[in-house]
Amino acid sequence: MSPARTRRDLELRHLRCFLAIAEERNITRAAARLGLTQPAASRTLATLEAALGVRLVDRSTHHLTLTAEGETFRVRAAAAVTAFGDALDVGRAEARPLRLGHSWSAAGRFTTPLLRRWRRAHPDVPLELLRHDDRTAGIASGSTDAALLRGPVDSPGLVAVTLFTEDRVAAVPSDSPLADRPELALADLAPYPVALNPVSGTTTLALWPAATRSSVK
Repeated sequence: MSPARTRRDLELRHLRCFLAIAEERNITRAAARLGLTQPAASRTLATLEAALGVRLVDRSTHHLTLTAEGETFRVRAAAAVTAFGDALDVGRAEARPLRLGHSWSAAGRFTTPLLRRWRRAHPDVPLELLRHDDRTAGIASGSTDAALLRGPVDSPGLVAVTLFTEDRVAAVPSDSPLADRPELALADLAPYPVALNPVSGTTTLALWPAATRSSVK
């Protein structure tokens, strides 16, 4: 079968599978999200790569990353999935909401004022808040039109503007020696186990010197 014919045989499910893998950075989690088995997701990705004639994903035992071609294709695949959804949404064309993604806490204390101001300024365009636990809050997959992101995000085709800054907060047990302190430095946490959110969190191991990272998880 020629490469051109193979590409014509690709379906939307191939793009959705790839986008899920790109967001999750893990084939098993992507498969669970899509209701597939891990082998089925792997075969779908392999079919897509064979049809395109490029490797989209580099995978090893411990991690998965997108190749340069994969990063470029992710933008195109997300646009295609979004366009397909818009094409099917003919009956609601005038009432289509602006989908605003967020990974957690939306805009914090500004969320309610934002919703109220949007309703006053754009009464004909609903604003829909959608939570996505990934680094781009659904933009990479085409699930959202814009997003409120925390921390830097390196994604091709994404334009970011700083809106405001927030304090970093640490949650500690009430009987912890740190509980009564009015503020903490990252160095104060180094002797204790620290739980991090690697999917959508902004606190990373890079904030600590290498010699003090042994307890951070």
